[in-house]
Amino acid sequence: MEGNKDNFDKENLNERVEQIKNTVTEKATEFAADAKGKAENFAGKTLDAAEKILNDVFKKNKPEDTEFEEEKTDPKDVEIAELKKELDELRDKYVRLYADFDNAKKRMAKERLELILTASKDIVKDLLPVLDDFERAQKAVANSSDVNAVKEGLNLVHTKLVNTLSSKGLKPMESIGKEFNVEEHEAITEIPAPSPEQEGKVIDEAEKGYFLNDKIIRFAKVFVGK
Repeated sequence: MEGNKDNFDKENLNERVEQIKNTVTEKATEFAADAKGKAENFAGKTLDAAEKILNDVFKKNKPEDTEFEEEKTDPKDVEIAELKKELDELRDKYVRLYADFDNAKKRMAKERLELILTASKDIVKDLLPVLDDFERAQKAVANSSDVNAVKEGLNLVHTKLVNTLSSKGLKPMESIGKEFNVEEHEAITEIPAPSPEQEGKVIDEAEKGYFLNDKIIRFAKVFVGK
């Protein structure tokens, strides 16, 4: 009897173990299936969301889908820019021309001064022989009582001086006997004319007038007949 009871208990225990095992296996299978479904559903939603995000980003950054705002240029701005450029060019040209003009003016002033100094040097150099003749004439007058010799010496010096100045373009003005001309003559006073034909003409000279290269450098101071 006890042996049969033990066998029965073992069979019941095995049967319950098997039931528990089946139940656990079934629950585990259901839980696994449910977990798998949830995981797949979550993964699907995650992938959809990720794909949507990627599509949105890609679409937003596609060059052909991007809306560029075209920059509009005002014609007045273009005209102002061109005028400003032209003004800058003109200002640059003006500065260059002014600099060139200033340099040319300084150069001309320097050359003119050098020309004047050189001309004076040449004239003085040519007059030195005349000065030498005057000094020799003074010595001759001091050591000689011959009046004719003195006069001849003075005439020679005078002639040499006139020739030297004539070579430089100096020309005496011929005024005596000519009509009074305010552009050449300076009247000192009026004197009685020796004849009616000499009225209004130059009777005599107090100081001779001169031309230098056909330009008046000194007016003649004259006496006019009335």
